[in-house]
Amino acid sequence: MNKKIAIVISPNWHDYAEKYLHECMKSIREQDYNGEIKIYLSDNETSPESYKLLRKLAPEVELILNTANDGFAKGCNDAIRQALQENTEYIFLVNMDTVLDKSCLSNLIKYADKNQSKTLVQPRIMLWDQKDIVNSLGNNTHFLGFGFCHGYNEKWDNIKDDVKEEIFYPSGAGILFRVSELNKIGLFDEELWMYNEDQDIGWKTWLSGGECVVATEAVLYHKYEFAKSIKQYYYMDRNRIIEIIKNYKIGTLILILPALIVMEFGLILFSLKGGWLKEKLNVWKYFLMPSTWKYLLRERKRTREIRVIKDSEILSMISGKIWYQEIDDWKLKVINPFLNLYFKVVKIIVFW
Repeated sequence: MNKKIAIVISPNWHDYAEKYLHECMKSIREQDYNGEIKIYLSDNETSPESYKLLRKLAPEVELILNTANDGFAKGCNDAIRQALQENTEYIFLVNMDTVLDKSCLSNLIKYADKNQSKTLVQPRIMLWDQKDIVNSLGNNTHFLGFGFCHGYNEKWDNIKDDVKEEIFYPSGAGILFRVSELNKIGLFDEELWMYNEDQDIGWKTWLSGGECVVATEAVLYHKYEFAKSIKQYYYMDRNRIIEIIKNYKIGTLILILPALIVMEFGLILFSLKGGWLKEKLNVWKYFLMPSTWKYLLRERKRTREIRVIKDSEILSMISGKIWYQEIDDWKLKVINPFLNLYFKVVKIIVFW
């Protein structure tokens, strides 16, 4: 139980540390875990001012100073690579805008030690401002690549008896990695820059024969905000398409292509309404670049190298319905039954 554990805090950028780091660090220092804890943090687009602030707020943290802001995925990877140089069995990645329950780490390690087959373990993530309300009990994936939180905005006491241990992928707000498995599945895909990097690593975990689970006794509080920025929509839309191209077999991609085309036309209407048509067109532009397809072909090769399970098994864990409480759009309600029916047919066909 008293193992040396690495905690990686998500990258600092601009005013993140000023807003969030004090409470996050306070909760880490108050953990009742008896083993040694070493903390790592990347400072993206570092400056003398940010360095001084980080040293003030977290003097015990090992800092990685990045002159540029190369995104969430690379910032996390830089800190994880540093942590991997140490003799540690687990790495716990937490968002800077989280606060750990006093027993969060000890309960995570206790669970992971008893369940050696579990590769990625997520704590139960609750909303910071409504501590009895769920943020994520693990994340689901739609067959067209959309990701969404399981249990979001539900009262914990109302659903705790129905929680499933296995999840498609863990929320990037809190992930416990088993270090022995990281060489197999790899780190975050830095091409994604931000968003879906947790979906990607969960998908790779299942493809490689590992498992993603939620440990509900370990609790993490998240200062979650659904920031409806244009930049967010660009990366979320682009990256969910990257995910399905990277991870499905060719036969599966061909089968879902008609639904994908219909969805793309629907998203044009959604982007017009939301004011991000230019960003949606930039997503299409991205997939027309030769460099993008070189990257995708390289990633598909890596997927084949680690794959030990069939798409038919993956599809059994994936959803046919899109569900976002923040996006209450009538068009989504209309199309969901059709998408779900289409997906049921796809699952019947896919045997590979």
